[in-house]
Amino acid sequence: MHLAQTALRLREQMGSFLGNLPVCKTARRFALEALYGIQQSQSLMLSRIARSLNEPIAMIKTENRLSRQAAREGLDEAVGEFVIAQGASRIGERTLLVLDPSDITKPYAAKMEYLARVRDGSTGTITNGYWLCQVVGVECGGHEIVPLVNRLWSQEAPDFRSENSQILSCVSSVVRRVGRDKGIWVMDRGGDRMNLFRAFLRLRLNFIVRLVGNRDLLCQGQKRLAEQIAADCPLPYAETIWRERGDGTEQAIRLEFGYREVRLPGFARPLWLLVVKGFGEKPLMILTTLELRKNRSVLWWVLEAYLTRWRIEETLRFAKQSYDLEDVRVLGYQSLKNMMAMALLAMYFSMVYLGQQTKLAILCHHALKAAKRLFGIPDFRYYAIADGICADSA
Repeated sequence: MHLAQTALRLREQMGSFLGNLPVCKTARRFALEALYGIQQSQSLMLSRIARSLNEPIAMIKTENRLSRQAAREGLDEAVGEFVIAQGASRIGERTLLVLDPSDITKPYAAKMEYLARVRDGSTGTITNGYWLCQVVGVECGGHEIVPLVNRLWSQEAPDFRSENSQILSCVSSVVRRVGRDKGIWVMDRGGDRMNLFRAFLRLRLNFIVRLVGNRDLLCQGQKRLAEQIAADCPLPYAETIWRERGDGTEQAIRLEFGYREVRLPGFARPLWLLVVKGFGEKPLMILTTLELRKNRSVLWWVLEAYLTRWRIEETLRFAKQSYDLEDVRVLGYQSLKNMMAMALLAMYFSMVYLGQQTKLAILCHHALKAAKRLFGIPDFRYYAIADGICADSA
């Protein structure tokens, strides 16, 4: 496909994608301009978005218009609901709903509204920034990702109640559209919180959560720490997996695994603790609502579901790197939330909505880049697609 035709098809698909966005005409125009500008410039900076629009007026006027629209109240909520509604039909009973609390660091910012102190997930240091929560849908062992939530918040904002409330608000937004009987929520150790377990059990949602180890559980009528239960758990099954090292070589890892039926104190619903040894000195402990039994494939599916979360971590970084989320420079809190919603639109458009033929044309145009990224590391097609959209829209 010729590059000009690809670019034209991209613009047409963007307009079609946003045709049912439930906002006023002016807000929809801003969403279209932001989507196009983000894809073309691979940036959330309004100056770069304005430059990519190439309007026959002074650049400052375009940037001022975008700045006014970026501060529109409620736009983030409308866009968030729209994306979840678009993706809901792609979520099945066994689809994994990976919830990933993250952060955006702004160490040199001083005037951004409600700037908070956050823990930088990459360095572990405490710095200025905002919290971010992403939710994506993915099939166990699969590659195709459905972005559903990309929400920013600050504990300094007047409407902030707690981090748990913010996370559960993201969960509730998805459950309202998807339903309680679809999806299995997958979280890392950050999900080992009683408030979250209480909410998931009350809503009758299925989950797979990695435990820290100091969680009290009831096992065979006795209250014990999860790590104590794991230490005594029989591990009758074994598998060997291959993990790629940083130098490109592969390492064989022998995993031994088993399970125990457990309960959380104060709750009658039975749960299961999957115990896996082989990843490190301490066993991996996974608490789940999914019934486990003496069947290798049943246990392995739960482990693979959790490992899928590990496997897509690079793809979860896709937005930060491809669209430079941490370089967002709007000062207002509402504008910050709205621009995260615009990034969500861009992610969903490139990962899910974009027509397959157009994707193939972009990938073929950037075959060398795609090949370099795909060789020997996790699936980086989305990076290549984002690069291709940027080049073809120019």
